Amino acid sequence: MDTRDSTEIVEKLRLELRRGALPLAVLAQLRTEHYGYSLRKQLSAKGLEIDEGTLYPLVRRLEKQGLLASEWRADGGRKKRYYLLSALGREVLALLAVEWRLLNESIDNVMESE
Repeated sequence: MDTRDSTEIVEKLRLELRRGALPLAVLAQLRTEHYGYSLRKQLSAKGLEIDEGTLYPLVRRLEKQGLLASEWRADGGRKKRYYLLSALGREVLALLAVEWRLLNESIDNVMESE
């Protein structure tokens, strides 16, 4: 296998890892109210780059699942949709955070063993 093949494989697997982690990150960030752009900027400031084409469908899906509440507001002459965790979202986030920590610990143990 040449380097190009391994690079392609790593990139695909990296994207899979990110795809699984992004809902948790978005839910965690929406413990505080944000509109789309401010959410994206806040995630970016914490080291998690996410493009609009990924973020907005994810936020809509989380809202459809009942994990987020949203409302439109005028802000500086423009209407913005603000998102915040719902009660169900807070509950799900707490459970997912436990799962995330257990999974990280298990993977760390696997990575360290031979």
